[in-house]
Amino acid sequence: MNGGDYTYIWQAGEWPNWRFDLASLAGPLAEVSRAQGLLIGRMADVGLALRDQASLVTLTEEVVKTSEIEGERLDVESVRSSIARRLGVDIGALAPPDRHVEGVVEMVLDATANCAAPVTRERLFGWHAALFPTGYSGLSRIKVGAWRDDASGPIQVISGPIGRQRVHFEAPPADRLETETNRFLEWVNAGTHEPPLIKAGLAHLWFVTLHPFDDGNGRVARAIGDLLLTRADGSPQRFYSLSAQIQRERRQYYDVLERTQKQTLDVTKWLTWFLAALHRAVDQAQHTLDAALAKARFWRRFAETPMNERQVKLLNQLLDGFEGKLTTSKWAAIARCSPDTALRDINELLALGALQKSAAGGRSTSYELNEPAASSRTG
Repeated sequence: MNGGDYTYIWQAGEWPNWRFDLASLAGPLAEVSRAQGLLIGRMADVGLALRDQASLVTLTEEVVKTSEIEGERLDVESVRSSIARRLGVDIGALAPPDRHVEGVVEMVLDATANCAAPVTRERLFGWHAALFPTGYSGLSRIKVGAWRDDASGPIQVISGPIGRQRVHFEAPPADRLETETNRFLEWVNAGTHEPPLIKAGLAHLWFVTLHPFDDGNGRVARAIGDLLLTRADGSPQRFYSLSAQIQRERRQYYDVLERTQKQTLDVTKWLTWFLAALHRAVDQAQHTLDAALAKARFWRRFAETPMNERQVKLLNQLLDGFEGKLTTSKWAAIARCSPDTALRDINELLALGALQKSAAGGRSTSYELNEPAASSRTG
């Protein structure tokens, strides 16, 4: 069902006069604000070094997941190294720079670290150029650092095989973009009556609906949302990732977005979903902090224990959430050493009590961290 005698929301006569039922959103707003307050309060108690580590984990996840939503997989170590280099956080050996990774990192960090600066077309063009340093999206040459011109026809969001494609959304014509983007940017930069978290949700929806670039609109929209969330938090340090939550709920995200873009300008349902996803992102950040605290405890236990570079690298991978089972062969492949050296490394860590054999069965012996039970989180 559409909103009347139009197909897409931007074709409505009253566009872009957003409407929403603030009374029905008051509860979710209060719940998110409470969750944010608990997280920020907990962060204030853990010390500067751990806050920096938690922020590094969050920003790494943000960069990786905002790209993954678009089907693009970035190397996590390259992302982490790029962010650590810029923030001055010591993580030991850094991965070599990757031009494409650097561009996404630059956009995300500019959006958050410089959240108070106005959002201008030139700033958005810079973000877009950073996302596409070669001027190509895949094999297709695109217009970079400028609004799209629709030279190849209307911009559509489609899915399905050729011949049976389904159009989910069609963006406004390019000849409207100058007026539309000016109005959007004026609203973003102005003091408006919407609660800050509502404004972040509206900005995300508004920008992806305009779809002003040939590609990269979702990533730029999420960066704008992060900028407004950072303003709302009152701190440039990030401790939760909405992009990571959107990736976890990708199907629901696209479903609610498509329904919203085909209905009326009452976007209460979109904002309800946005606030709920934001709440889940903040809750997830509590688990991220738990992991950061566990990592800090682990290294405090072994602060005076000499270990080689391979052992430190693999232990950090386990602490950061190693996927699958760690076997001797995997150790050798990741550390780029012989199986005999890998086994010697592992046996030393078993003797130190840093590793233990996994209880899970299997054809190959696997290993896991030997972590004393931590006290449960309260509050």
